[in-house]
Amino acid sequence: MSALPQTTNMLTDPLRESLKRAQAQVNSLVLGKAQEVRLAFVALLSDGHLLIEDLPGLGKTTLAHALAATLGLGFQRLQFTSDLLPADIIGVSVYDAQARRFEFHAGPVFANIVLADEINRAPPRTQSALLEAMAEHQVTVDGNTHPLPQPFFVIATQNPVDLAGTYPLPDSQLDRFLLRLTLGYPGAEAERTLLTGVDRRELIAQARPLLSADDVLQLRRAVEAVHASEALIGYVHALLTRSRQHPGVRVGLSPRAGLALLRAARAYALLLGRNHVLPEDVQALFAPIAAHRLVAEAEAGNGSALAKSILLAVPVD
Repeated sequence: MSALPQTTNMLTDPLRESLKRAQAQVNSLVLGKAQEVRLAFVALLSDGHLLIEDLPGLGKTTLAHALAATLGLGFQRLQFTSDLLPADIIGVSVYDAQARRFEFHAGPVFANIVLADEINRAPPRTQSALLEAMAEHQVTVDGNTHPLPQPFFVIATQNPVDLAGTYPLPDSQLDRFLLRLTLGYPGAEAERTLLTGVDRRELIAQARPLLSADDVLQLRRAVEAVHASEALIGYVHALLTRSRQHPGVRVGLSPRAGLALLRAARAYALLLGRNHVLPEDVQALFAPIAAHRLVAEAEAGNGSALAKSILLAVPVD
């Protein structure tokens, strides 16, 4: 059997230590959510985007701000409202009378990290303004294409769609999010600490940046080199195939979803200090990556339940 590639050796000791400290800092700001924090780092290192869905007041925006403060990258927050226009996101061309030409004024999407807060409170036309930016890392205004800074990472928060004043995200935009996670209520000990401790906003303001843009790009290159065996790829393919045949599923997972799952599994393995992907990595990520992409029959429940059912139906060879 051939030796596995030494992917973790691509990381210098200082960078590996910085990554550990960055995760620890975010965990100190978002209490009791170690797995959710790890998934947020998976989205970042996989060159994907993150969707956080939950009820108001459960720490969605806190997690986004904690990540931004820890990464030390250019950051913009967009509060999505019913009157937000696409130009408010991507920018607009303004005529310069003196120069006799249109000048492009970049919008807040031109940042390394963009927090789209309560994204589903804006109407679909405004939601879709982010689509090209998320998919292509560029925007087009008046026929001119403008590249976005690298790395580019969108963190969107949304409230459950049954709350007043919300618009469901279209399937095409949901598919652009690498994974979706839910924070849920904190545990008893974490909640007591929140009630008796320092305000999270003050702690985030004091947080030190522990990773740079170059660090993130180097980590992404390391993720690409993490080894996934033929057997592991076969397991991912079996999950995709099952999703298209599973009872209760109207639309299964696309090949793009499979690529996202593999890429995220590589990042998950790297975060755990391994240079190869295990089936357990795929299993830990399958529901967060698949649930928002599956379209269920009316009587079949939600995507999360279907994702768990699919995972149980596919054995690991």
